[in-house]
Amino acid sequence: MDDLDRSLLALLGADARMSVATLARRLKVARSTIQARLERLETTGIIAGYTLKLGEAARQGRIRATVLLTIEPRGQAAILTRLKALPEVERIHTTSGRVDLLLQLAAASTAQLDAVLDQIGELTGVKSSESLIHLSTKMERAV
Repeated sequence: MDDLDRSLLALLGADARMSVATLARRLKVARSTIQARLERLETTGIIAGYTLKLGEAARQGRIRATVLLTIEPRGQAAILTRLKALPEVERIHTTSGRVDLLLQLAAASTAQLDAVLDQIGELTGVKSSESLIHLSTKMERAV
């Protein structure tokens, strides 16, 4: 990846619906150059897809939480399979440090969040969990 690729990704990160013509104009290169770059970035897996990013209005009413899990060493595959089946689980990260997995959850109510947390805590192989309820988002830079 070169500077043009990084600039292209930054523009798409801000607005993935931006047209090839607009991208080319902003980056001061030919449309064919942008099209070729996009195809290469997609083919090599740097761009895995284009998605919708919900605004704060769509997220209102959703209770979000981060869950820190400590699990049995050999239980990760089975636990991941069960976690992926829970619709409230939005993201799962492995970590280095005192916990093994970091989960991001979203639920419609505290009761629903509580029920999901109970389900996660009861999974075979989960040694401990710690839940952190998100109160407000002060900044979000992730693409």
